[in-house]
Amino acid sequence: MERLRLGDYNKMTVVKEVDFGVYLDGGDEGEILLPKRYVPEGLRPGDELEVFLYLDQEERLIATTERPLAKVGDFAYLEVKWVNEYGAFLGWGLMKDLFCPFREQKMRMQVGKSYIVYVRIDEESYRIVATAKIDKYFDFSFPQYQHGEEVDLLVWQKTDLGFKAIIDNRFQGLLYQDQIFQYVHAGDRLKGYIDKVRPDGKIDVTLQPTGPRQTRDFAETLLRYLREHDGACDLGDKSDADDIYDRFHVSKKVFKRAIGDLYKRRLILVSPRSIRLA
Repeated sequence: MERLRLGDYNKMTVVKEVDFGVYLDGGDEGEILLPKRYVPEGLRPGDELEVFLYLDQEERLIATTERPLAKVGDFAYLEVKWVNEYGAFLGWGLMKDLFCPFREQKMRMQVGKSYIVYVRIDEESYRIVATAKIDKYFDFSFPQYQHGEEVDLLVWQKTDLGFKAIIDNRFQGLLYQDQIFQYVHAGDRLKGYIDKVRPDGKIDVTLQPTGPRQTRDFAETLLRYLREHDGACDLGDKSDADDIYDRFHVSKKVFKRAIGDLYKRRLILVSPRSIRLA
């Protein structure tokens, strides 16, 4: 069988049933308990299922069918549940909270506040731990993204230029403030798009589809708006950019391109400060 992955999902086979759960075949690690509260109805010896493996309060391998907010190798935004003389304990969706030692904190973590952390295995103790010193865990190879490619973003922190974001759980990126047309906060998970990969490997991202896709997507949004509002909109290509943004959360440039697209397709009639369905 494959080597078990601590802090990750593993497919395992039921060996035997006991009053307090079932034991799973852990290979060289021996039998591993899946407590009764997590055992799916009808599970029998010989059945295979996917479980998450972590260490219980006594540092024994234990299985669960619960799905934590992060696994080893993930960046995540987690809330501090309690603190003791050794560090902070973060809620991550399992009964046993995730430990972040003081030495792995950029600043002393406070109960009730949330922080971006990276989940890893501590090499000395073989425990699953969190670290807020995340910079060294990014992928520093040259990104192979294409312009306009869709990516998953985890908003990291505010800067003078906008927001740092973690791209696809691998790379650092930057969302420029003048490209943000919605409320954004640290910890938000959003769909984004590659705007540019710079020669030094730094990545600019945007929350809007870029180029032809952006025009096409917003044109369809505008068409739906017209159909839902008696076929008319009191904004046109001469309208104020702020009014367009307040209504549709897009730039005036995108708005005008979408109008042009719909007009060429003979779907709308255009006047300087309004449009309507043809």
